[in-house]
Amino acid sequence: MNSIPTPQALDATFSALANEHRRQMIHALAQQPWSIGALADQRNLSLPAIHKHVKVLEAAGLIERKKHGRTNFLALRRGAITVLQDWTEEFHTYWGSDEESLSNYVEFLDRQKRKEG
Repeated sequence: MNSIPTPQALDATFSALANEHRRQMIHALAQQPWSIGALADQRNLSLPAIHKHVKVLEAAGLIERKKHGRTNFLALRRGAITVLQDWTEEFHTYWGSDEESLSNYVEFLDRQKRKEG
């Protein structure tokens, strides 16, 4: 694992990604940088609406903005996505089928009962 995100950083990230428009923006930015205007046109959003979404994504550290002339361009911060990937990988060792996990837990409880009894 590369880094351990703070609970506040995870909350901000998951909150930012809870909105469909922002997830679609992240998907588009994963392909290439976009100007804010072009991204608004692609998403069929007004400039005020896209700016609100951009602020949320920037606050969560998911995107970065760079000004070229009078145009603001956005790009995905790949490191922020890696932090999410690292966090979900923590659970990989626990993943299996739900039935398998539940069966293992029931077996664990049975062993505990036998030890106590």
